[in-house]
Amino acid sequence: MHFMNDQSQLSFARTAWSTLEPCHALIYFAPEARQAYTQAGLKGYWMGYFASRSAPLGAVPVEVVTATFYNFHPRMIGRALPDAWSFSTPERVIQVRLSAADAALRRLLGERMGSQEVAEAAELAREATRGCSVVGRALYATYAALPWPQESHLVLWHAATLLREFRGDGHVAALLGEGIDGCEAHVLQVGMGNVTKEVILPSRGWNEEEWQAAIQSMQRKGLLDNEGQITVSGKTLHSEIEKRTDFLALPPWQHLGEERSKRLLELVRPLSISIIEQGGIPMPNPMGLPRP
Repeated sequence: MHFMNDQSQLSFARTAWSTLEPCHALIYFAPEARQAYTQAGLKGYWMGYFASRSAPLGAVPVEVVTATFYNFHPRMIGRALPDAWSFSTPERVIQVRLSAADAALRRLLGERMGSQEVAEAAELAREATRGCSVVGRALYATYAALPWPQESHLVLWHAATLLREFRGDGHVAALLGEGIDGCEAHVLQVGMGNVTKEVILPSRGWNEEEWQAAIQSMQRKGLLDNEGQITVSGKTLHSEIEKRTDFLALPPWQHLGEERSKRLLELVRPLSISIIEQGGIPMPNPMGLPRP
């Protein structure tokens, strides 16, 4: 099923990401998550992050996590994994992550919890995921294999997780197709003003020397000028990567159709705004997420 025109579809896919992302991404900032991972035996924030996000993969070699996470420096992942699995298990971490999401959503959504709007949004978001194929989407596939929660707010959170990992796998494919590595992807985002270097460096594990090497590589490609500012070619490349990412993220929205897709965003937008306004996600943030 197709809706709108081609450009409108791409624009909608991007709007859908920025609208739904807060419903998922709160798990990376919620104190409930940090406490849950500590209680599960994990040591420190980043061990909790890498173990919890990769737990559906199982206790796989660190190289597999590096491949699917893409824009984190491999050594940053290697400091957390596989050591995390000597303190806890993937099954336990999956369980406590869901419990943490439950607690955080109850705190951040307050009176909205249990509303008809949340229930309707949850069912629409779940239906959207039925339009997603696992083929070529390794991280999405492993989340798609998890059982669905029962309560509506957790169904919405899980669906938002599936949709963002589906999009994320497509974004990795778009970057690979343009020959842009993990660090260069961040330099490109900083050049476009979507996030600052000060926010991205400590949260993705690249050091100053590696950052400068990425700048030099992009200067040789004509993507940055001699002053390190993004060029017209750089802006064009960024636009093409974003368009390709949006295109690869279209299947769930084409499956849901125009009317139900717009209804889902209409329902989710006030939830996401509430999450952000109550500090559930910092602004600015490492994802480059704007306000919905």
